[in-house]
Amino acid sequence: MISSQITQSTIYCTNPECEFPINQIGNTFCAGCQTPLIRRYLWAVGDGVEQVPLGEKMGERYEVIAPRLWLDTKPGMSPYIPEADSLPPEIIPYSPLYSLRLHLPTIYGFTKLPTGTDNIILLDNLPVDETGGLYPSITDSWEKVSPVRQVYWLWQILQLWTPLKEQNVASSLLVADNLRVQGWCVRLLELTADSLSDTQSLSIKKLAETWQSWVKLTKSNVSTVLQEVITQMQSDEVELTEIQHQLNQLLLSLAGELPLTLELVGGTDTGPVLSKNEDACFPLSKDADDSLLPNLAVICDGIGGHQGGEVASNLAVQSVKLQIQAFLNEIALQKELTSPDLIKEQLQASLRVVNNLIYTANNEQNRVARERMATTIVMGVQVPQSVQTFSGRKSGNAHELYIVNVGDSRAYWITAEYCQLLTVDDDVVGREVRSGRRLYQQALHCEDASALTQALGTKDGELLQPSVQRFIVEEDGLLLLCSDGLSDNNWVQQSWRSFAVPVLAEQVSLQETLDSWIRLANMKNGHDNTSIVLIHCRVSPEYPSLSSHLLSSDSLSTNSLSDNSSDNISETIAFTESASESEVKHLDLDLDLTLPDPEEDISSTTPISESSTPESSTPDNSSSEKVASPKGSKKGTSLGVLILSLSLLGLIFASAAGIIFWRRNSPKTFNQTCKQLPPVLEEICPPQGEE
Repeated sequence: MISSQITQSTIYCTNPECEFPINQIGNTFCAGCQTPLIRRYLWAVGDGVEQVPLGEKMGERYEVIAPRLWLDTKPGMSPYIPEADSLPPEIIPYSPLYSLRLHLPTIYGFTKLPTGTDNIILLDNLPVDETGGLYPSITDSWEKVSPVRQVYWLWQILQLWTPLKEQNVASSLLVADNLRVQGWCVRLLELTADSLSDTQSLSIKKLAETWQSWVKLTKSNVSTVLQEVITQMQSDEVELTEIQHQLNQLLLSLAGELPLTLELVGGTDTGPVLSKNEDACFPLSKDADDSLLPNLAVICDGIGGHQGGEVASNLAVQSVKLQIQAFLNEIALQKELTSPDLIKEQLQASLRVVNNLIYTANNEQNRVARERMATTIVMGVQVPQSVQTFSGRKSGNAHELYIVNVGDSRAYWITAEYCQLLTVDDDVVGREVRSGRRLYQQALHCEDASALTQALGTKDGELLQPSVQRFIVEEDGLLLLCSDGLSDNNWVQQSWRSFAVPVLAEQVSLQETLDSWIRLANMKNGHDNTSIVLIHCRVSPEYPSLSSHLLSSDSLSTNSLSDNSSDNISETIAFTESASESEVKHLDLDLDLTLPDPEEDISSTTPISESSTPESSTPDNSSSEKVASPKGSKKGTSLGVLILSLSLLGLIFASAAGIIFWRRNSPKTFNQTCKQLPPVLEEICPPQGEE
């Protein structure tokens, strides 16, 4: 029988070894062991959940704090999940939509009501703040925000329309109260199944009806344009792509009105346990004059041990820089806006070139199984497209920020009010959830749960599926890119307020914040290398806007190239640019390099296995690296020379391949910039005078 005892006073520590796990509900840390307490708020779905009284405790653990909003007072205990054949059909759409978890909730578990109602669904990853308060609905927030944010919300809804419609839950976007907003981000409380009659007839006409009520509340000049968009959406002949194009044009023209200043700090650290640093990042101190600043930031976490992981990560950083430089040069020469879809395709193609460089080096060096080298990657690319603003002037930057990732290095967006994880790890947990084989809480208990299913260099680039997301920088915030040396065990989510809020308030420098976060990583996750890039994005009116042209080294301004306050930090860089308007996851690499069947989804391939034993990690212990180091200094030295030689050669060919592709597809812009190519690539340029 389910207990109905009302108890609002306690919450349990998640540390299984804690001797005094019961805590007062208001505690931040466990009084017994100082472990941060987890407050997991859940959304209850099912008949009768609205009538459960406040303060009721369901299943002896879930406390009702608001209608349909429950707090799990025993978050360290696995939730009840029925057998697969007993799962309700309502949960089916959540699995294939797992990659959209920035916007959508996930299935947590199930429980019963005191009346005996079975299979009450509990949803996790909600639009709820740290105190259990629901974020406001779009309707309640619409008149309180700027026009650029209003259009940004509509653009996100339009991006969600197709994937939700494919799962027959597009009607979830038609219920205004179901659409919540956490700052810039649209988030849903739950997914609602489309009715049988709507399944065939559901179109963007329905979406237009929902938007109409908001547009009527719009008091700016944007309302006229939005009304025109809605009128087109109600036409039988209009295509979704045309509406997406128009909304994107409006969004970028509004964003271009805002100023933009970017300040970057990068640092990488070996850590207190390991003797080698297999991470690589950009920028570092040697990059102060790099023309890619401040448009590019990269973190790579190498896999493959001594003369493997560090080679792969550094090779990836250098190769991706060449690819992005050519890409940004091309963007700078465009007279028309390049669509988000095309930019995403180009960024994915760039990573496939980088992937094949490492993959080919592995094959040429006859590396097999644990000798194979690979790397994760997460990068932020700020694409400075020129745009005609809504007020009619020309702006050199439309504030587009693209986040690209493969593996489990992460990106977070942090403001003074919230911290959002922007990326989804390529691991076994995600693969199991997306395939529908397991729910998230079940997948966490897989033996190889944190093993990677994707990394650069493990398979041919055609099988690589990089994740690329487009964001618009329209508020002050901090973009954090990091390897799992920091993100393991959720330390970003637990520490962001203490570290990020002071720098956003300009009480401490960006450099000091980076140093402090690396020290935290060494203290809490000291089993691993740590790399971090922090980007302070400012759009407040008092800051000037980013330059309208691709920044050259002559325009760079170093803000804080100071000595490190931490002895362990190997390299850091602080860079500022403003101008005028115009769980532990060290990889015990055991790769299955057999190419999957072309019909099989890449996420179902054999993962890179991992082990997590920080207690046994020592500088001299081979298990402390991604793989064991080869024995014999002479052999290691000669192998290192061979790797570097082949890597440089491969880098040249990979870059040439990318540029040849550029030449074939954009001959005019290629010819205009061909003279800027490195001498080694001059032979691929056309003769002078050739069109």
